[in-house]
Amino acid sequence: QVQLVESGGGLVQAGGSLRLSCAASGQTFNSYVLGWFRQAPGKERQFVAAISRNSVITDYSDSVKGRFTISRDNAKNTAYLQMNSLKPEDTAVYYCSAARRSYAYSTSRSLSDYDYWGQGTQVTVSA
Repeated sequence: QVQLVESGGGLVQAGGSLRLSCAASGQTFNSYVLGWFRQAPGKERQFVAAISRNSVITDYSDSVKGRFTISRDNAKNTAYLQMNSLKPEDTAVYYCSAARRSYAYSTSRSLSDYDYWGQGTQVTVSA
């Protein structure tokens, strides 16, 4: 069992930056792929970024590539999402998620692959 708690959301102007954190407790953090997803009002939850257990492999949606950076600190049981050059269309609730994987280089874009989810943190980008 893994408990995930996101923080760092808020209101920012377009072009600004935010850093989201995802603190994990429970079983061994470095056994899990970490992912970030987001859900805007009236829309489905969508993939944003993922990072492998060993941090070697990262993956991003096309909409955030070059602006967002995912990272993790296994010693601190924490994952991060650095968001730069924010746009109004980035406005959503952002969720951290974890998927247990035996292969250290795995990532995933599929919601159904993730076993654990945080409660979400709101990010609002004003024009």
